[in-house]
Amino acid sequence: MIECMENWFLADPVTLQNFFGQKFQARSLPSNPNIEAITKPDVLNGLERASIQTQKGKYGKGAHSFKILELIDPNKVIAASLSAQRLIDELSKVLKT
Repeated sequence: MIECMENWFLADPVTLQNFFGQKFQARSLPSNPNIEAITKPDVLNGLERASIQTQKGKYGKGAHSFKILELIDPNKVIAASLSAQRLIDELSKVLKT
């Protein structure tokens, strides 16, 4: 299970790059393909380091998180996260009844 929603952002680095624009340092993000295994401090520190020199400035939960959440590709998140897939499965069950 993921520790914070920002883990989902790591499933779609292209959207992060597009959101922050020039000078975004994607190589500063945690590189573990198992996004559920990355700790909250590692995710947040990686986002801050990757974005610090961008026009939008250092990543901040209040300033950026919900805008990014709106933009990331849910299919990429589901493919990278078993927890996200379970969430979708459970929501689908509830919505069908």
